[in-house]
Amino acid sequence: MLRETFHRARRNRGQCEKDSPIRFGGVLVSVVWLALGSCSGFASESSAMKVTREVFGKTPEGQEVYLYQLENGRGLTVRAMSLGATLTAVEYPDREGKRENVTLYLETLEDYLRGHPCFGSVCGRYANRIAKGRFELDGVVYQLATNNGPNHLHGGRVGFHQRLWQHEPVQGDGFVGVKFTYVSPDGEENYPGTLTATVIYRITPDNRLEMEYFATTDKPTVVNLTNHAYWNLAGAGVGTILDHILQINADRYLPVDDTLIPLGEMAPVEGTPFDFRQPKPIGRDIEKTGGGYDHCFVLNKSRPGELSFCARLEDPKTGRVMEVFTTQPGVQVYTANGLNGRLGAHGRTYPKFGAVCLETQHFPDSPNRPQFPSTVLRPGGTYHELTVHHFSVAR
Repeated sequence: MLRETFHRARRNRGQCEKDSPIRFGGVLVSVVWLALGSCSGFASESSAMKVTREVFGKTPEGQEVYLYQLENGRGLTVRAMSLGATLTAVEYPDREGKRENVTLYLETLEDYLRGHPCFGSVCGRYANRIAKGRFELDGVVYQLATNNGPNHLHGGRVGFHQRLWQHEPVQGDGFVGVKFTYVSPDGEENYPGTLTATVIYRITPDNRLEMEYFATTDKPTVVNLTNHAYWNLAGAGVGTILDHILQINADRYLPVDDTLIPLGEMAPVEGTPFDFRQPKPIGRDIEKTGGGYDHCFVLNKSRPGELSFCARLEDPKTGRVMEVFTTQPGVQVYTANGLNGRLGAHGRTYPKFGAVCLETQHFPDSPNRPQFPSTVLRPGGTYHELTVHHFSVAR
């Protein structure tokens, strides 16, 4: 059903589509701002769906950070803030009707400003790792920051998750959402080209959270964007995800070296701890991985760029289910190996294995691996990717 619904979605790295670049599920229409005291509200064509916003706080420089709330009137509520285009909440009821935030988050803006492991944020300009922070493009060698051991990670010392994004509400036929835009100047973190990046979060009446990404550049560059949400379908800070049931639509994965850089081989998952072709508890084989999963899986695709099934995650205790569909070629599965009891929101702690990240993206170190799908973006081209999370309850 979802594959049929999204058959029009596709990745286009060559040129923009002739219709609006943010068209999906209906034509975006102009938004009317309604003053509601300290909040602003926006109504969709369905009166049950709405998007509101408020000031979440201010940066030390006095810049306001805004928090948007999206509601579909059927159980799904999403909150996202303009710092890092960060998801701070995805709330959905369990089989008993109890609502929980199923993504790890922090309580205040000050907590986020003190630093965090990309909880719900957009990572860029290049998500994941680039070996030794170095790549060559059109004969020019670029040296990036090495902020993860010997390697470059998630855009460098000040990645997109630490930047303030421009923002505006969006709405259309069957969705409400928020559009975030960030202009990364030429040379920022030593990446070439001025990159204009856009992410649109939308929710629909049938409990889908859609994340659509666009980027353009004025010079050849590399780009790889993802959302780094930490999922725990029992609720943020409620135990671990070792009993969550995970299925991944991947026959192959990328083995890595000691610094988590791919070796270059796309190895079969069969007979390894990385075989999630059939649903199994995340904790079943995790001890065989040497500390937890932090690996990229090569998604099965009938053609590049198609929107297809990526993964299914289920919490047997609450019944919550999340299915993921994406146009991206891979998904980085990270089991929060580095949390180790970090204090989260409202006094809850986030332990090791307290969440799982399903980061749909291109492969790590692709700029140095010509055998991997290209992450090069050139002037006149458009980076365009779509990931969909569909929430439901297993009875």
